[in-house]
Amino acid sequence: MNNTEIIELTHRNMVDVYGCLPLAFARGHGAYLYDADGNRYLDFFCGLAVTSLGHGNPRVVRAIKEQAEKLTHVSNVFHTEPTARLVEKLANHFGDGKVFLGNSGAEANEAAIKLARRWGNGRFEILTTLGSFHGRTLATVSATGQERYHQGFQPLMPGFRMVPFDDLAALDRARRDETVGVMIEPIQGEGGVVVPRADYLKRVRDWCDRNKLLLIMDEVQTGMGRTGKFFAFEHVGIKPDIVTLAKALGGGLPIGAMIARAEIASSFTPGSHGSTFGGNPVACAAAVAVIDALEQDGVLENGSSVGAYILERLGKFARSCDRIVEVRGLGMIIGVVLKHDARPIVEECLKNRLLVNGTAGNVLRLLPPLNLTREEADAGLATIENAFKNAPIPK
Repeated sequence: MNNTEIIELTHRNMVDVYGCLPLAFARGHGAYLYDADGNRYLDFFCGLAVTSLGHGNPRVVRAIKEQAEKLTHVSNVFHTEPTARLVEKLANHFGDGKVFLGNSGAEANEAAIKLARRWGNGRFEILTTLGSFHGRTLATVSATGQERYHQGFQPLMPGFRMVPFDDLAALDRARRDETVGVMIEPIQGEGGVVVPRADYLKRVRDWCDRNKLLLIMDEVQTGMGRTGKFFAFEHVGIKPDIVTLAKALGGGLPIGAMIARAEIASSFTPGSHGSTFGGNPVACAAAVAVIDALEQDGVLENGSSVGAYILERLGKFARSCDRIVEVRGLGMIIGVVLKHDARPIVEECLKNRLLVNGTAGNVLRLLPPLNLTREEADAGLATIENAFKNAPIPK
């Protein structure tokens, strides 16, 4: 099937919640995607930070194929080796942790919310931040600090209150007797790649300790090396009580994880939570391969180095481009804040076969693969710079 046939078939039959672009991809290799008509696109979007090792990574493909030939599914009331290996790796990276496996970031955050409430023993309220994004289920969208995701779904689930991001005093004013914890992103991705001040997360950690509150870190987008370290919280030398992962964890397969300190995790007992496909052996085998690549193939170092290069070059370009307000980010999560809507730049890049993303209205978001080469970075940056010169300025 060609692009047109795939697009028409999809629109006739699928609920339109994604506003899909008129493109149908058929295969990928490394940092490139190929549509059904054979056109090649450089991917600076990575399926929204999912394919962090690029497309068709040999480690991941081999792990999926080998596991699929052995066993694709068994109920999680039994054990499998890939699941055992994955939870060991995740627990070791976190330290003194216990792992729950689900299928997405929303599921991981749901698990964190339920665990916090169960641990709270009557305390139930979780403070979240304006501009945050935690998922699309009713609970996680209620925790999300962006009004546009709430429209049409009221009444939202009670038990969440929002305060400004990067504002410890606001957290302190919001605390009540029923507050059990704080759920926060180290960098707000969907909110526009908003990076807090250097001491903010450490001060939140100290504040939670003083008030006997849980610190829940949503690393669905920032985790798995996206910022140059396995967890973004490692940059500031702290450790949350609970952390959530998904997106890049499975190298393209659906999987999410919640990791909690063992003492807190013990609040979950058999039957208190679950997920039919949680711990699926094929997804777990893929995730083990992703972690092996991060640990053994120099991926973290490359992501940090090439990400810093992209930030530096975009920063220099911004000084000569009056359409840009600022460039911000860390590692391979980068936001270019514009004086206008980002859509014309995204569309101009797409015309020139570069995939980028606009978020928060006026932020151009870049989420390249962590193993992007310097040459591929240069090619993408040249396209972005030309897009700013050629794209119309919206009225």
